[in-house]
Amino acid sequence: MLGAGAPGARGQYSRGTGTPGRLRVIVLTYVLVALELTCLFMRFSILPYLTRQLGLDSVAFGYLQTTFGVLQLLGGPLFGRFADQRGARAAFTLSFLAASTFYLLLAAACSPSLPGLALLYAAPLPAALAHGLPAAQMVIADLSAPEERPAALGRLGLCFGVGMILGSLLGGTLSAASGIQCPAFVALVASLVAAVLSFTCIPTSTKGVSANAQATPPGAPKASIFDLKAISRLLLQPGVLPVFLVKVVSGFPSGLFLVMFSIISMDFFQLDAAQAGYLTSFFGVLQMVIQGVVIGWLSSHFSEGTLLRASVLVFIAVGVAMALMSKVLHFCLLMPGLVFSLCALNVVTDSMLTKAVSASDTGTMLGLCASIQPLTRTVGPTVGGLLYRSFGVPVFGHVQFATNVLVLLVLWRQPLPQKRDKVG
Repeated sequence: MLGAGAPGARGQYSRGTGTPGRLRVIVLTYVLVALELTCLFMRFSILPYLTRQLGLDSVAFGYLQTTFGVLQLLGGPLFGRFADQRGARAAFTLSFLAASTFYLLLAAACSPSLPGLALLYAAPLPAALAHGLPAAQMVIADLSAPEERPAALGRLGLCFGVGMILGSLLGGTLSAASGIQCPAFVALVASLVAAVLSFTCIPTSTKGVSANAQATPPGAPKASIFDLKAISRLLLQPGVLPVFLVKVVSGFPSGLFLVMFSIISMDFFQLDAAQAGYLTSFFGVLQMVIQGVVIGWLSSHFSEGTLLRASVLVFIAVGVAMALMSKVLHFCLLMPGLVFSLCALNVVTDSMLTKAVSASDTGTMLGLCASIQPLTRTVGPTVGGLLYRSFGVPVFGHVQFATNVLVLLVLWRQPLPQKRDKVG
């Protein structure tokens, strides 16, 4: 068991490259993330059919998705602060217990003998605490040396690809063979198993002794998890706010496009459900390769500042191509560039931001980063829908081009790390 070589209840890991306990925890973290994302994509595969079965139209489904986004937006920073104060074990366990509660409500909503609509609308509530990916990023950041961090965070893309492919496959296969309730039950059991693994095999804290001492000085009262001023103060630390704003602004146009992709694939590309699924699987494979392999290799040869500027430059080129595309083949050709930009932007900015704050605040910082995607899911359907209805698909390319040209001009004037970290 992974806990066998781990420290005890107060155990902590150093960032030494060869520490066996550290490597075991990192491997388990990757496994837990892959399990969480598999369950997530199983949910994605059945939720539209469940809402249709319960008589909800597309507008009501949009409200439900917005509710998910708002709750995760609000819960992300608080969960990150909880992870910093209570440690990796508590964070992972809480996340998977919250996910288990969600899948229990989802499975119950599938039962005709229960009030399905009420249970479906109650299901998003525990999602505010289901943040396994930020918890994993915190563990990876805590246990990785600064020069190893981009590659280590990038390998989470392999977990994402595995979860996307395996979850989509299992969700469709299980619902076809045993009914729509089966994937929800499987996800419930998997989340409970992950909660047990987290509680028994993840160390209490993955932060160094100095970081824990910094977080709670002797004799000082323990800070509240709900101290919003302490959370917002992180953004005001040197070097944090510019990178955070680049992360938000540069990726937002692509986020709008991806939020609207299901509609675009049906209306603009004229794809059926199976073809759209193949396209999504292609996206997952690209993410596995680019984030899991390519970004790690590039981070060993180029500085983070160079990679960040490169991602923005590729965003600009993809924006031009997106404005000109007219069929799905064009989108397949530009997709590698889109995936590279998204992966490089997220991995590099996460690495830079966790280095810019103290080790005792990495969870809170990653919680703030994790709120960006829910923010896009919250405002994206409305903003993206208005843009699509008024100007069509090319508008997403125009917005991406214009936005990232401005970001690139700012980056060219903004001092960023240029010296490449030595690996090894």
